Amino acid sequence: MQIREILARHRTTFSFEFFPPKTPEAGQLLLERAAELARLHPSFVSVTYGAGGSTRDRTREVVVRLATELSLPAAAHLTCVGHTRSELTELLENYRARGIENIVALRGDRPENGGDFQPAADGLTYASELVELIRDRFGQDFSVAVAGYPEGHPETPSRIADLDHLKRKVDAGADVVITQLFFDNRDFYDFRERCELAGIEVPILAGIMPIASRKGIMRMASLCGARLPARLIRRLNQAGDDDKVVSDIGVDWATQQCRDLLDNQVRGIHLYTLNRCNATVEIYRRLGAEDSEALERLAHG
Repeated sequence: MQIREILARHRTTFSFEFFPPKTPEAGQLLLERAAELARLHPSFVSVTYGAGGSTRDRTREVVVRLATELSLPAAAHLTCVGHTRSELTELLENYRARGIENIVALRGDRPENGGDFQPAADGLTYASELVELIRDRFGQDFSVAVAGYPEGHPETPSRIADLDHLKRKVDAGADVVITQLFFDNRDFYDFRERCELAGIEVPILAGIMPIASRKGIMRMASLCGARLPARLIRRLNQAGDDDKVVSDIGVDWATQQCRDLLDNQVRGIHLYTLNRCNATVEIYRRLGAEDSEALERLAHG
């Protein structure tokens, strides 16, 4: 099922994101954890794409297995990095042939050495161009999601320019915006309001990441430019290097974010699972719901 159809059927969606495993053993573990999360009846799931297309085959394998073995609506991340137009078209044709109907269209990360992003020869420079390619070659065969940045894209100094980029992606044919992770809901609400003022009318799903470790979240925040509120930093400092305490703080903080988002009519919550299941299951438990369907009923009385 396509994400746009899911959004049309549900007032609030609850989706999960995974990353492709590095080994066959990790792949099997991921499927086992995804099977546990499937019991929560997520609206859809997505699988990320490695830098420079490095996980292309593994991403495709995981997406197809989630869709076929677990019967989950699955979305494949796809980036412009390292691919020509013909290679991107071939990848999309392969996804269509294997029954995958959802794509998360991204530009992709710049090189790890800090250099500027450089498209491949006969490649694409912007995510909006990837959305255009999908619509030109495949029409409505895919539902397309794009990324939004409540705190601004780290490579774009102007929030106005950043919103212009998002508007181009939506105008090119994107069905939904999934935001980068954030830890202060005020940033999301301001972003949502600015999108409305800019004429961006597609649903906006809030990206929430439960903190699993102090080291991990510091690295992730530095990469994506997410701001850690002082109150959260204080709690993490008090926890020190005790990952169990840090994880509990992360679940508690994410649960509070989700509860507040639901109270403020969020269109959907997209949980970055980090290929774990315990935090997501615990968030549902603390919200008082056994699955996404129950959570939607709670959100709307």
